[in-house]
Amino acid sequence: MTSLIRSAGAHRFVVSLLATALTAASASALAAQPPQAHTGEAVAAQDGSVSGGTVDRLRQLMDSHQLTELRTTYNGSYGASLLFQADKLSYYVVLFHDKVFWRVIQSDVEKDAESIYRTFAAQTEKLAEVDLDTLRLQAGKKYAEHMVALNEQRLQNLQQDAARQQQQAQQVAALQQQAKERAVSLSTDLQTTSSQLDAVQQSIRRLEAQQADPELILPAAPAPAPADGTAATAAPAASSSSP
Repeated sequence: MTSLIRSAGAHRFVVSLLATALTAASASALAAQPPQAHTGEAVAAQDGSVSGGTVDRLRQLMDSHQLTELRTTYNGSYGASLLFQADKLSYYVVLFHDKVFWRVIQSDVEKDAESIYRTFAAQTEKLAEVDLDTLRLQAGKKYAEHMVALNEQRLQNLQQDAARQQQQAQQVAALQQQAKERAVSLSTDLQTTSSQLDAVQQSIRRLEAQQADPELILPAAPAPAPADGTAATAAPAASSSSP
């Protein structure tokens, strides 16, 4: 029996939880109903709230550190506890929701108390299914919303990148067209300049050839002018009178 008794200070959290729960005036009734005690007193009111006498008795036991936690099960906001009063060899089985007691059953028989506790623990698992599913669904919804926001931002970034790329492509295409037009103009100018260069080089080659010729070529001398005008006119007349 001594091995069943634990230090009350080691279980201060559960005792504090029980004290908080017992101070509540009432708790909402739920659909499932736990079994009655095989022996001892079922200390729960019909509407699910714990009777005042039991509350007072349990508070006194807690304040005097006469209760020891043997087992506790949590499922979501529901829980079940098995408490032991060592000096009376008595057990208290508690079903609670959101720190508010729903059912409290006292038994002096260990097997009965353990059976009731297992029943309460199984009920907490069933009762918490909706809460746990809701919790998971809320988390899933929040995660999905977060992913939607991330993907929308990513889509917006990609759209902006695509728009910038399109704008840059248009600018590059315009620059390419300008470059092509300039290349055509430069090609025409190059042909004209090349023709001019060829003409200048031909002129240079002709002049160089003339300068390199050792033969001195003088221009033709003009005919000498007559001494006077009479002689100039007489000579033809004389020549014409001869046979």
